[in-house]
Amino acid sequence: MRTRAAIAYRRNAPLVVEELELDPPQTGQVLVKLAASGVCHSDLSAITGTIPMPLPFVVGHEGAGTVVEVGPGVRSVRPGDRVMLSFITPCGRCRFCTVGRPNLCLSFWLQPRGGLIDGTKPFHKDGRRYNMMTRTGTLSEYTVVSEQAVVPVPPGTPLDRAALLGCAVTTGVGAVLNTAKVEPGSTVAVLGAGGVGINVVQGARLAHASRVIVVDRIAEKLEAARRFGATDCVDASLGDPVQQVLELTEGEGVDYAFEAIGNPTTIEQAFRMLRFGGTAVVIGIAPGEATISVPASLFPYGERRLIGSMYGSARMRVDMLRYLQLYFQGQLLLDELVSRTYTLDQVNEAFDDLRAGRNIRGVVVFEET
Repeated sequence: MRTRAAIAYRRNAPLVVEELELDPPQTGQVLVKLAASGVCHSDLSAITGTIPMPLPFVVGHEGAGTVVEVGPGVRSVRPGDRVMLSFITPCGRCRFCTVGRPNLCLSFWLQPRGGLIDGTKPFHKDGRRYNMMTRTGTLSEYTVVSEQAVVPVPPGTPLDRAALLGCAVTTGVGAVLNTAKVEPGSTVAVLGAGGVGINVVQGARLAHASRVIVVDRIAEKLEAARRFGATDCVDASLGDPVQQVLELTEGEGVDYAFEAIGNPTTIEQAFRMLRFGGTAVVIGIAPGEATISVPASLFPYGERRLIGSMYGSARMRVDMLRYLQLYFQGQLLLDELVSRTYTLDQVNEAFDDLRAGRNIRGVVVFEET
């Protein structure tokens, strides 16, 4: 079949929207008609090369849609099911999958990037096979993914909202609830008020943190953070954010600091904001050659910790549905995350807005959801 898709052919260049051929689903694979795909900073990082992704590739990893066809052996979904996609495809067999940590699936992370978990590449044109962003390629009208990447959702679920659970929501909320396990009454700092950072704020609110301090350089983002649960805002353009956070906490620092940018400087700042016994959680993806420098003495003095979080330490088929339920209960804000919707032909405008920090989340919509 044919599908229109947004393709990255060159680094730091506009995407090309064109028609590709898409193979039918093979054994263990599912054909999905996309309803919506979020426009995520990780997509931009793959376009620039910060996240390694071989060219050319179909962009997008935050999607939801309807199952059209399933390959042999697929049991968990059938045509007509509405699904959201996990950008990590767990194998279900490796040591991490079997102990309940599928976000660290060895098969997903150690196999060559670009194809599905079985190595196939369903997108092609004129004899050339195309890679897929995180084995999903959701900025396409249709995609073929492994069965393990689809998470069925209840009938009536708005798919443009479910798409957000594919990355930003699960990554941000999960970093608080799963990775850090923030306790009620804790103080939290969030560095970066983009799509992931805003969901860290939501996670902190859900965890009943007593104070949530958000750090950014864009006034509109700080204002938005308050709507999602921030109690204090720090404009990093007005002075040293570490000193500003220390002043807000009477010199003690915070119990938890979450870095949602992927910048060595802000990672170091997150660590320096910690009080005794504090934990800094790095969520943002920095360039592969980047390094950080923090005072070694601060680890034993005060028992501070510096840890990482990948995909919110998610058990995808458990946590993504759990967050969706919180949305239905009015506890997790998804509608308010969507700043603007775009057509597929407007995808480069969506990425321009992402670079400029105009949106909390832009969403490419393929059909009425």
